[in-house]
Amino acid sequence: MAHQQSQPQLQPRLLALDPGEARIGVAVSDDLGLYAHPRPAIRTRSVAEAVRAVVRLVQQEVVAEVIVGLPLTLAGARGHQAEATRPLVEALRAALTVPVREIDERLSSAQAAAASPGLGGKRDGSLDSASAAVVLQGVLDRRRREAATESSAMAKKALAAIKAAMRNRLLRGSMASSVTRLNA
Repeated sequence: MAHQQSQPQLQPRLLALDPGEARIGVAVSDDLGLYAHPRPAIRTRSVAEAVRAVVRLVQQEVVAEVIVGLPLTLAGARGHQAEATRPLVEALRAALTVPVREIDERLSSAQAAAASPGLGGKRDGSLDSASAAVVLQGVLDRRRREAATESSAMAKKALAAIKAAMRNRLLRGSMASSVTRLNA
């Protein structure tokens, strides 16, 4: 009998955005939902142009969800930069049919710069997109951990149900044999 290998399950693609004053960093997940890949940054100061560019990306990449990095303060509050992203997020929600979620992206630019030291001084959008990839990779990793935890919990429940069914079957079997002995 031939051994059939299971095919990897394709995941909905996610698009992450890291909005800045001059550029918006962009990253897209792979088809397996394992890795975030930087894409060229969107260069525009106009919210309307940015939204049109994101809508095109969502259609081209067949994206199921958009993640927008929200630059919270170190204390976790919405500061000036986070408030500046609000018009973009609202316009994206109005223009797209896929969910648009905000995710805390504190220190993602510093993480991206540390991971790729050559990007630190560049102003071509590479660091912005690397930062979007850091945010997206965090989302992908967190969802994978949550799915594994959920799967493990379901497996434990299934095992407990199997054990209970076996115990009941054994009890019924021993009761039946006791009744048979009594009737004999």
